[in-house]
Amino acid sequence: MTQMTNKANYNAISIEKYRAKAADYDASAQFTMPLRRRTIALLQLKPGDVVMDVGAGTGLSYALLRDAVGPTGRVLAFEQSPDMFKLAQQRVQREGWSNVWHQESSAEKAALPEQVDAILFNYTHDISRTPDAIANIMRFAKSGARIAMAGVKFFPWWTGPLNLLAWAKNRPYNAKAADLWAPWDIVQSHCERFAWESTQWGMGYIAQGRLKTA
Repeated sequence: MTQMTNKANYNAISIEKYRAKAADYDASAQFTMPLRRRTIALLQLKPGDVVMDVGAGTGLSYALLRDAVGPTGRVLAFEQSPDMFKLAQQRVQREGWSNVWHQESSAEKAALPEQVDAILFNYTHDISRTPDAIANIMRFAKSGARIAMAGVKFFPWWTGPLNLLAWAKNRPYNAKAADLWAPWDIVQSHCERFAWESTQWGMGYIAQGRLKTA
């Protein structure tokens, strides 16, 4: 019962955090747009691919993903924040994108209409640190699906107090703000040929891998 309560609390905390940030999210995310583009490029998307946007927020990655998969591909996404999802819906309606499918759902409960060739985790820390969420996401990935991630991490341990900066950067957005030593490792456990590198002077990372083949 306690474990289930904690999961519900984490999701509720996350929803509340993004309620206050939704309106200004796109403007604040411009700083990391080059990193978003770089992470999407790691997916090596091609026309006709189906790609999952995990915790899609306001749908800021939709246009980039659509450009990569073309009119014959599809973008499938989910977002649990009602405030963020509302903005994503408005974006899709405004642009008239018929090949974007998305739903308002937590990662643990999301149910996609088809299997995907690739998965994007762009600054989805709480999801990446939740085993049940990752297990559910991987149910919808084809064997060998390409995976790319970006997010915040701690500096090396020997930097000591400098990691307060990473924690402070993560705390306004995530319920699991202190879980930053290897925030990719749950996803990595599902992958083969996984690699990561530091970004943002050591406070961030990007990673890529492939889902283990059946």
